[in-house]
Amino acid sequence: MTTIKSAPSVSVNYATNGSSTSSNELGMRVMQERAYEKRGEQYLLIKSPPASGKSRALMFIALDKLHNQGVKKAIITVPEKSIGSSFNNEPLSNFGFYYDWNVNPKWNLCNAPGDDTKANLVKAFLDSDDTILVCPHATFRNSIEKFGIEGFDDCLIAIDEFHHVSADPDNRLGSHLGQLIGRDKVHVVAMTGSYFRGDAIAVLAPEDEANFDTVTYTYYEQLNGYEYLKKLDIGYYFYSDSYSDSILEVLDPHEKTIIHIPSVMSRESTKDKYKEVDHIIHELGEWLGVEDATGFHRVKTKAGKIIKIADLVDDTDTKKREKIQAALKVPEMKTNRDHVDMIIALGMAKEGFDWVWCEHALTVGYRSSLTEIIQIIGRATRDAKGKTHARFTNLIAEPQADEDLVTDAVNDTLKAIAASLLMEQVLAPKFNFTPKTPQSGPVEGFDYGEGGYDPDKTNIGINEQTSQFQIEIKGLTEPKSEEAQRICDQDLNEVITSFVQDKTTIEQGLFNEEMVPEELTQVKMGKIVKEKYPELDAEDQEAVRQHAIAALNLTQKAKETASTGDDTEKTGSTALIDGVRKFTMDVRDLDIDLIDSINPFGEAYSILSKTMSEESLKQVASVISSKKINLSHDEARELAMRALKFKKERGRLPDINAADPWEKRMAEGVAFLARKAAEAKDD
Repeated sequence: MTTIKSAPSVSVNYATNGSSTSSNELGMRVMQERAYEKRGEQYLLIKSPPASGKSRALMFIALDKLHNQGVKKAIITVPEKSIGSSFNNEPLSNFGFYYDWNVNPKWNLCNAPGDDTKANLVKAFLDSDDTILVCPHATFRNSIEKFGIEGFDDCLIAIDEFHHVSADPDNRLGSHLGQLIGRDKVHVVAMTGSYFRGDAIAVLAPEDEANFDTVTYTYYEQLNGYEYLKKLDIGYYFYSDSYSDSILEVLDPHEKTIIHIPSVMSRESTKDKYKEVDHIIHELGEWLGVEDATGFHRVKTKAGKIIKIADLVDDTDTKKREKIQAALKVPEMKTNRDHVDMIIALGMAKEGFDWVWCEHALTVGYRSSLTEIIQIIGRATRDAKGKTHARFTNLIAEPQADEDLVTDAVNDTLKAIAASLLMEQVLAPKFNFTPKTPQSGPVEGFDYGEGGYDPDKTNIGINEQTSQFQIEIKGLTEPKSEEAQRICDQDLNEVITSFVQDKTTIEQGLFNEEMVPEELTQVKMGKIVKEKYPELDAEDQEAVRQHAIAALNLTQKAKETASTGDDTEKTGSTALIDGVRKFTMDVRDLDIDLIDSINPFGEAYSILSKTMSEESLKQVASVISSKKINLSHDEARELAMRALKFKKERGRLPDINAADPWEKRMAEGVAFLARKAAEAKDD
């Protein structure tokens, strides 16, 4: 058996104050109440983690629109048929609401047979007296293409798992949504737990997104408000040889676990998915047969406990598979902790799958997108009695020096690191950044520690109730426009996602020892912000850039501060939030220049160097360093703009012979543009 090298996991401890699970007099939890307050908005976007109650939030809003806002019909669209059950009948009045949620069975098209005729059923619904329809995304797309958008006038269109939409012209659902918004005769409620796509394409075009009001409920808020779940760990681990020989090193047979084995096409796969499942079951203990009622495998572990395993990979027997799937949908899944102990899946049990007892989501190989990873993690973040901890493990094949597809292996490794960086941001509390000025003072509701607010230094305030940090930064540019303010308040993770998904950026940040941090934090991040928000002026673009890099780098420095020492066990048990507090308080004057001088990938490389063998690390570095990175015209122009700012502050242009690497790089940008201008003149 090979030894797995473990990465120090991100570990976040929560207050478990119960706020996110308690209900108000209308039967609404915190997130649902927040969304309901904006029920009058024509276009509403709800960003909220899995298990936060988005489906019921939509019910509340839709019923109010149907009864009080002149909306004639509500159409709920979901990406998969299985998710349609989330919108089954609910007696909301039993919990204090004004109306009940009732869907005529004939209008839940997720249960309807066939696909070709479903568009006709949508038309029949529109012509009927009934008011609520549930259907797959594909059915909604087809009905629009068949009957046009005019038939949906005065309807509410609710889109669940909104990240399936894209601003790409080839994305049919995104195109139809743009047309509906352009006609401006529908209401839209969009819901997602991960408002970004793995392909880094924008979900909405900027002109369409500007129409939406947003309700944001963070992972940190949700988990901090749970009653039972106190701790969440996120870690990635490298192995050599076959994963099935090493999986028991990260798999605890006595934890409620969902295992996602690798795609048959991935390099982690043995190309025989059935044997992989058999091997895992054998490794867990003695097989005792299959349970008649459920189809679950019964296995006696080496500790003597009998566990039940649901195999969702075996698709050779349709009836057996349907029996297992049915057994995973019974009410006992929510009420009986011991109904099933482990689920082994490949493409199932991700988005929309609800198993509250799940404590460990174990994924082998890098998955197709960051959104998929977030959805998988969401399987383990439900709150349940007796469940005090949860974890996500990404088991990744270590790049081998003799591997033919070493470039693919490197790419997977970089994607896993990007996913880890993003999840650290998702799990952190909300950062509110403000510039430190002589007029600065304490913000009401925030605790500034034992000494209180210090007017002579930059301060950090913490509001445990709202799960927010208020952090002062010298030299910080404030957003001027409403849109820039909205981005800084709500969309920084989307900006950071684009940054960490940029292959060149992460490659150079991790493995180019000559890379000047400012080239990443100012030039690369600046370029991403400009491309993402071209409608903003230069000052607002700079404000967004600064806020995004501050959020990313403070989280990374916090992780580094918390993870002191080389003891993996020790670092894995520290809390990220404590690190945020400690780092910001240890710095006498937190300024934007200091933040810009931090390599965002420095801590990730530190972890990588501890988890990979020296040989593999050299191999990865060699692949990256073989790619010569030339300065582009846009990057040179960005450097030149930074050089002008440098001149304004210091009274001189940057010196190409300067000892400071960032000053030298800015000067190279100016020289590059001058050379290109001279070449153009000669031509």
